[in-house]
Amino acid sequence: MFFGVNEPGQLLTDCVIEAHESVGGRTYHRGMCRNITTLRGLEPAATPDEIEAAARQYVRKVSGVQSLSDATREPFEAAVAEITEITRRLLSELPARRQPPAKVPPLRRPEVQARIAAKATKSQAS
Repeated sequence: MFFGVNEPGQLLTDCVIEAHESVGGRTYHRGMCRNITTLRGLEPAATPDEIEAAARQYVRKVSGVQSLSDATREPFEAAVAEITEITRRLLSELPARRQPPAKVPPLRRPEVQARIAAKATKSQAS
């Protein structure tokens, strides 16, 4: 089994769940994702940024780390780098899909791209 993969080519994606949402007897906290987006079979193929975003979300989920501190930054980023590489290799070695995935990855959605651009503009203005 590869880290970050639920089924071949499926990885956790960036999403937001309201604080302390209870679903099926489980409690999810803000920023913890329970959705999975398929990266395998995308046209065009998953980008390095999409693969890294999926790896980053996986590491957030399993570690419970939502904001980095001096104590968590190095192991967190090392895990993201490893899982990104494992995922890239996995996606390149799997055979082609017959049909593209049903959902568009978050980084390809216009509303997410607008949010990222607004955040970048805001940080440049600061």
